[in-house]
Amino acid sequence: MSEGPDGRAQPPGPDGEATTRSLPVLEKAEGGPPVPATAGAAAGELDQASSAARYAPVVTPEEDGDGGRLWSVRRIWAGALALLLAVGAALLIYDLAAVRAEQSAMAWRKELARQLAGRTLDDRWVLAGAALAALTGIGLLVLAATPGHRSALPLRSGSPEVRAWLDSAAAALVLRDRAMEVAGVQSVRVRVYRSKVDVRAVAHFRELDDVRADLDAALGDGIRSLGLVAGPALSVTVARPGPSGKGA
Repeated sequence: MSEGPDGRAQPPGPDGEATTRSLPVLEKAEGGPPVPATAGAAAGELDQASSAARYAPVVTPEEDGDGGRLWSVRRIWAGALALLLAVGAALLIYDLAAVRAEQSAMAWRKELARQLAGRTLDDRWVLAGAALAALTGIGLLVLAATPGHRSALPLRSGSPEVRAWLDSAAAALVLRDRAMEVAGVQSVRVRVYRSKVDVRAVAHFRELDDVRADLDAALGDGIRSLGLVAGPALSVTVARPGPSGKGA
């Protein structure tokens, strides 16, 4: 046991070390019961609802590759288109072979020929079919001209002949573990995009500005340790738990 400033014995701290702290002083409010003088100060420490900042891209070493996005082979779209074309070609060849064999053509081809012969170019069904075909063609051109794999982040490989990528979900998991190591963080959600890392954390103690500064430092080191070709911008938001225990 140790003695405090007022001469009273103080209990030992959690680690067995003697601690010295002043006892709260009771102050009587007007028309009310005595209130501890430190209550208002303690409440004022946690009155901040949120703390947010947007940072510049995290500085990374010089790039050793083009940092291009991983191209998708689009197996699903290519397979679906190939299957559709194969079925249509098979039906048409079978119908033509049946006609050459002096058999009756399929009913659907007769009806289609009749409809096309009887409708003008300004008919709504003709226009709708043309619009659908045009949209399908534009969609296929977009798929052929865009790389896809938006979740694949290019990595520094150390050699211009080697290209490597990291999935954004795996990068978010690594950064989330880093954020949870910061004191005061209760929960955190991390989303990693190609040019931005969005972090939203909930802090149940400590000043929010201090928690955000520690998150900035920890996540900045985490982003650099990922080995990305281009460092994404870092956006950190820290808030107090809401009424349900989650972020406000």
